[in-house]
Amino acid sequence: MATGVGEELELLTRGTLAARSGCNMETIRYYERIGILPPPPRSAGGHRLYGQDLIKRLTFVRRSRELGFTIEEIRQLLRLVDGSNYTCAQVKTLTRSHARDVQQKIADLTKLKSVLDALARQCTGDEVPECPIIDALFEPRSPLRSAISTRPARKPTRTRSSESGGARRIQKRG
Repeated sequence: MATGVGEELELLTRGTLAARSGCNMETIRYYERIGILPPPPRSAGGHRLYGQDLIKRLTFVRRSRELGFTIEEIRQLLRLVDGSNYTCAQVKTLTRSHARDVQQKIADLTKLKSVLDALARQCTGDEVPECPIIDALFEPRSPLRSAISTRPARKPTRTRSSESGGARRIQKRG
């Protein structure tokens, strides 16, 4: 972005944008695809060319991701910024909401750690094929259920089927 008289607008390739913003090229493609980044203009040869302003936007997105904001939360923040009519109160509300989500995740992980520690205490660690941890994982009503949060799970963005097309079966040794 030109800031002074006589300074030319420098357009960047995706590789240069990636290097200057600290984002991976595939991440930049992904952000374009989901609308976090605007579609870039193309050169006469068909190459995507990016303006300097996207370095700042990518830095914003990258830092937001480092703080654990979801793509949708980042999208909300960008809508506020892009409209140039945001208030500090709106940003604070979104941030506090995210902080509550982080606190809930900490509570969930603390419960999970407790269950895993309890399972590990049941195991002798001997060189035998019987293991109470494996037994608990096969048990449908194991203490693992208590470690699951009572809040509804977020919907996965994509699913993957197993290579064989069905559920993989694990056989217990012994």
